[in-house]
Amino acid sequence: MDLEPFVVTLPHRLGKAEATRRIKAGIESARTRYGAQLKVSEEKWNGDRLSFRAAVLGQTVTGTIDVADDSAQAAVRLSWFWGHMLKPAEELVQKEGAEILSGP
Repeated sequence: MDLEPFVVTLPHRLGKAEATRRIKAGIESARTRYGAQLKVSEEKWNGDRLSFRAAVLGQTVTGTIDVADDSAQAAVRLSWFWGHMLKPAEELVQKEGAEILSGP
């Protein structure tokens, strides 16, 4: 049983195309940095929406990222196993997302 998703909205001034490019690059960077702990099994773009499925230390994490001209909204669903990590996971998405979408 999965938990209800947590939602993080990340404002930016990049425009949709540049934000999408940075998100794609950020996913590749995460694969490299966290390869031993993170396995992305599905990454599907449909227009401005990314749907993903990954395993973190063997536990499933799913979600979507919707990219708009001035923001990106991530909705992430953790398995029940990660229930105690909900707040730290939300903070991590906020921090990493802000870094990816910051700057000119």
